[in-house]
Amino acid sequence: MKPMRIVAFVVAASCLWAAAAVGYAQQSSKGSSVNSAPKNSTEGDPTADQADAGGQKMATATFGGGCFWCVEAVFENLQGVHSVISGYAGGRNANPTYEQVCTGRTGHAEVCQIHYDPQQVSFSELLEVFWKTHDPTTLNRQGPDTGTQYRSVIFYHDPQQRELAETYKKKLNEADAFNGRKVVTEISPLPTFYPAEEYHQDFYVKNPNQGYCAAIVRPKVEKFKQVFADKVKGQ
Repeated sequence: MKPMRIVAFVVAASCLWAAAAVGYAQQSSKGSSVNSAPKNSTEGDPTADQADAGGQKMATATFGGGCFWCVEAVFENLQGVHSVISGYAGGRNANPTYEQVCTGRTGHAEVCQIHYDPQQVSFSELLEVFWKTHDPTTLNRQGPDTGTQYRSVIFYHDPQQRELAETYKKKLNEADAFNGRKVVTEISPLPTFYPAEEYHQDFYVKNPNQGYCAAIVRPKVEKFKQVFADKVKGQ
């Protein structure tokens, strides 16, 4: 899980706190094995990009925008999203663990797979939420989180997603949407996705008062709810 960052608002945080984080996970995750490798990886195959939920066909998007706790917490509140799974993608090792990814040497990014109903929310709307709820202009960094594992990335599942993402990114840069800072979001084909360890799943929901969640995740969720008030579940 995210390093055990007991933070105020700005902390020079990195995976140096990983050991403390694992200890926190052991206390807060009943029966979870923090050292177990992620299970049930999914290959980058467009035929596997549909998740059947209650008889409805769910499309899938895979985004990385820094800490996957943040991305997960935001998209779990978006209308039309059925489920969000935190995990790892884009690296060299098979079945990576959090501790391995945390070193920055495996090449994986922390990402979330978002299963959504395309009849309720479009991929373009997902892109809008994605780009407005993290800083896509900082290479390999989001706030206090530094390293390639925190890079801004879109792993597209099909040619249409690729076209939409690249067109959107181009328009953002042409419009100077970030005041002179270019969007550096990586746009790559979906590689194998490895779900993260169980204690990472729904982490903010389960641990809203944990230090990192209170100082970093919560403000992102609150920002999302303000900017996208008409798209929040239950509204």
